[in-house]
Amino acid sequence: MAQFISDRRDIDFLLHEMLDTAGLAKKSEKFAEFNKKTIDLIVSEARNLAVKEILPTQKEGDEHGCVLENGKVTTPPSFKRLYDLFNEGEWLAMTEDPEWGGQGMPRTISSATMEYFNGANYPFMMYPGLTHGAGKLVEEFGTDEQKRVFLKKMYSGEWAGTMLLTEPGAGSDVGALTTTAKRNDDGTFSITGEKIFISGGEHDLTENIIHPVLARIEGAPEGTKGISLFLVPKFLVNEDGSLGEFNDVVCTGIEHKLGIHGNSTCSLALGSNGKCVGTLLGEENKGMKAMFVMMNEARLLVGFQGFACATASYMYAVNYAKQRIQGKNLLEMMDANAKAVPIIQHPDVRRQLLKMKALVEGMRSILYYVNYCADMAAIGKDEAERAKYQGLVEVLTPIAKGYVTDRAFEVCSQGMQIYGGYGFIEEYPMAQLLRDCRITMIYEGTNGIQAMDLLGRKLGMNKGKPIMDLFGEMQKTVAGAKEIPAIQAYAEKIEKALNKLGEVAMTMGQTAMSPKVLNAFANAHPFQDAAGDVAVAWMLLWRASISATKLEKAKAKDKPFYNGQIKSLQFFVETLLPMTMGNLAGLKTVSGAAVDIDEASFAG
Repeated sequence: MAQFISDRRDIDFLLHEMLDTAGLAKKSEKFAEFNKKTIDLIVSEARNLAVKEILPTQKEGDEHGCVLENGKVTTPPSFKRLYDLFNEGEWLAMTEDPEWGGQGMPRTISSATMEYFNGANYPFMMYPGLTHGAGKLVEEFGTDEQKRVFLKKMYSGEWAGTMLLTEPGAGSDVGALTTTAKRNDDGTFSITGEKIFISGGEHDLTENIIHPVLARIEGAPEGTKGISLFLVPKFLVNEDGSLGEFNDVVCTGIEHKLGIHGNSTCSLALGSNGKCVGTLLGEENKGMKAMFVMMNEARLLVGFQGFACATASYMYAVNYAKQRIQGKNLLEMMDANAKAVPIIQHPDVRRQLLKMKALVEGMRSILYYVNYCADMAAIGKDEAERAKYQGLVEVLTPIAKGYVTDRAFEVCSQGMQIYGGYGFIEEYPMAQLLRDCRITMIYEGTNGIQAMDLLGRKLGMNKGKPIMDLFGEMQKTVAGAKEIPAIQAYAEKIEKALNKLGEVAMTMGQTAMSPKVLNAFANAHPFQDAAGDVAVAWMLLWRASISATKLEKAKAKDKPFYNGQIKSLQFFVETLLPMTMGNLAGLKTVSGAAVDIDEASFAG
């Protein structure tokens, strides 16, 4: 069933032909051991684990779900063995410093492993994913003592981690939280409050769970300026590293959700009995700044989660369309002797599949490229180059999370359509993929918030340098593609879209700094759609540029792949990009209709 997770040929194309991941080893001693042979071995091992061990648990995780009884949550039966296998392979901290138990792997390589693992069962992967993010907070902001006590056990997966932000009255508006921290004489803090929607907040996979918790120290300022971050273990830890007494973090409920049933989404009460103890992580009143380190990582993870559902949906749909016999070929409709054909021969099905293909390839490219930029930000030859790539990571993050998950859900919906009535039936994979994908548009900041971040922060960041650097990279690809006859016309159309996007970005940015600021933010999400579409067009053009130059001398087995890259570009430019141009034309007006309408004019 490997073909039902991801396209290995396309992954290899990205890693080796597009991004030259092995070239990172030549750029820095940090990645010296990760040559092409090693990269291929890592991807193969990840694929094997995903196909043989993780994928078989996907359906059980969905049907069995998590069970809460007497404050304890049990996960689906197969998850404990799977969690142990995952940790034995040391996959959890593959990109981290070997000093703390990591493997020092480039994030570009980890993109492929994340795609396979999340495509196989992303509700399960949320447990190690959040643990990694929480560990990163300890590594970056923890004291030497906190690192000694917690970090290796978290990066090894022996202990799990979470992220405690949301409260009943404080969702996206984190500054409204009411959880409090009272100073103790020994330097610790007594934590009291309630948190909700906590992924992996309680489970039976590990003996301890480490909770980074946002709370307000008594007397601290209101709003986000007065928020601090604390490390709160489920069980206190003794000086020798053994577990101490229960730390009064009680699971009071688990949510009954549309999807991701295999992950426990918990309500947690901290300090109900006055015995919840935490230690400050980082500086007082700097909790939100610290937490954004984890949230930005989590946003990229969510992009991969949504994308993983989409690529699995596409792979299933292609396989199904090749096997499902239904209806005659339209050219043989009048032939009484004509036989029914696989539905992949029907034009509308082919259109749907090609749309899925183009979007999946574009999304995969964006996600891998962001991780490549993160690698370059770590190993760039000088401070200017490192700053440039970090800026690209920043400006692309809302697109990698917001745009990608929006389009991923569309792909999953299209996959269900390919299956017809069977797609709506739970015995087939499409229903679960659609349900699981939907949350990715909501958590770690709704996609509307991602769009506001893109417009309100990223366009003007560092006086606009990151967005201009991004446009510069796009222009380089366009300039090169215009020299290739087979794709010259497509490059010219993408150049027009890029120029129009630049104009609209300028208009939107100016409006956001004017009295009509609300008009700008009412159009932030459509702007993110347009920016994401242009980013996909750029990636497809980049792919086609490589493919067109290799096609003539390519081996027979590779020619369909390279031809397919050019067809993905052609389809996107001829059928989807015109709609993007229409969106951009509408955005130029920065319509105020949504702002100006009277609330009484809405229903109810």
